[in-house]
Amino acid sequence: MNKTALVFAGQGAQYVGMGKDLADQFPSARQWFDRANQALGFNISRVCFEGPEPKLTKTENCQPAIFLVSWIALELLKDRFPALQFHATAGLSLGEVTALTAAGVFTFEEGLKLAQLRGRYMQEACDQTEGAMAAIVGLDEAPTREICAATDVELANLNCPGQIVISGETAKIKKACDLAREKGAKRAILLPVAGAYHSRLMNSAQLKVAAMLDTLHFQKQQLPVISNVTAAPHVEGQIKEKLVQQVTSSVCWEKSMRYLLAQGFTRFIELGPGTALSGFMKRIEKTAISLNVADVPSLEATAKTISESPF
Repeated sequence: MNKTALVFAGQGAQYVGMGKDLADQFPSARQWFDRANQALGFNISRVCFEGPEPKLTKTENCQPAIFLVSWIALELLKDRFPALQFHATAGLSLGEVTALTAAGVFTFEEGLKLAQLRGRYMQEACDQTEGAMAAIVGLDEAPTREICAATDVELANLNCPGQIVISGETAKIKKACDLAREKGAKRAILLPVAGAYHSRLMNSAQLKVAAMLDTLHFQKQQLPVISNVTAAPHVEGQIKEKLVQQVTSSVCWEKSMRYLLAQGFTRFIELGPGTALSGFMKRIEKTAISLNVADVPSLEATAKTISESPF
């Protein structure tokens, strides 16, 4: 049996103008933007459509904005194909909140508010620390772990073969980049982010996310959701614990996708701005079918492919 997984974009995929053509062309998309504006108490749609970029990139705006555009992409795809079946969801860091919402664990408003507050708490942690992140390209996990141990930094993202992100104090990250180049990395470059996500420098955000999650009522998953922390399906009763851990833990994206591939998943639909997750999949398993919905052209292209090759 061929199976389809939905995968949701994470922070970094944002761009000014995202979602605007969807809102212009589809009344239902505009309704979701209006609903989000009301739920958040400010005009998040204007931030998505007009920026400016520094305002959109601000973590407490960026995370709910990406959640929103990703959710609308899913809803428009479901409108186009009411019978479309998907058998699991996953999301990169922030995208895991969207994945859980798509699986029925949270309501739309709960997921949106969680994304906003998660972003706010992470921004506050960034402001309180001197942190940075860097992409290490061309080194395997084992030597990168050795570099992290030697420089006292942490693995933040294990995205795909040859693409790992490290996180920690700024001075230590710079030393880690120098050591990575010495060990043969093709590139070791600082990333344009506000701080050291998925590291111990996010401890203060972790505590606040835990308190926020205590206010939510977790519904039963309607289908498996893959945890960034374990690279395996969330277990009922442990979702809160894993979401709290996720704030400071490594994002095990490659292992998550390999888990799904081993379970017979052959089609992956990326929802939300950008195509980073589709790019990762090409390096993980070239034979997998990767589709995406981010705007009107990609929605139409994905709809055409599904129409021609329904599962």
